[in-house]
Amino acid sequence: MRAGRVWVDGRPANELGMRVDPTRARIEVDGRRVNVHPDREYILLNKPSGYVTTASDPHGRRTVVDLIGGRTRLYPVGRLDADTQGLLLMTNDGELTHRLTHPRYQVPKTYLAEVEGSVSPESCKRLEEGVRLDDGPARAQSARVVRRSKGRTHVELVLTEGRKREVRRMLEAIDAPVVKLVRTKLGPIDIRGLKAGSTRKLTPQEVGELQRFVGL
Repeated sequence: MRAGRVWVDGRPANELGMRVDPTRARIEVDGRRVNVHPDREYILLNKPSGYVTTASDPHGRRTVVDLIGGRTRLYPVGRLDADTQGLLLMTNDGELTHRLTHPRYQVPKTYLAEVEGSVSPESCKRLEEGVRLDDGPARAQSARVVRRSKGRTHVELVLTEGRKREVRRMLEAIDAPVVKLVRTKLGPIDIRGLKAGSTRKLTPQEVGELQRFVGL
């Protein structure tokens, strides 16, 4: 505040101890809006394999809510298959959830897939140009080989859709069955440094980045 980096409602907040209504005030740090709504929570989860992405399961399977301390008022943003690992955002912010999952906003999701066999640059180009699935064509925003080891290939794909098992089906279409699949990024947020099964709260800056990303 002393450095003039904090602004409230378009003016510098240079009075230490200044009070604001967090439900109404527009608060910015270094020109970036931060979210301070008192009732909203944003939890980043590195989902391990074997958990279903739902608040409860009639078949008694383990759910992602079990991993965040049973806080059933938080809901997953989008879905990950039970056998898919990686980044999952849990929140009670309905508008942000809607925009992050709606195709209109074209939010990129980055996946790292370990597949059987060798994937060529030509196959990656096919994924970018589009492959035909049983529910229509699907294409990756980008696809590239990250590394190869012991008869397997690690492929990074970026998609803006979220159809059921879409990444797996796309890779099967180029004869590259998936052995392991991890989502590593959602828009500007990634899971670097977060162990499988662990959670952390998004920082106000990260929430602001997500909001700006979808025009909020």
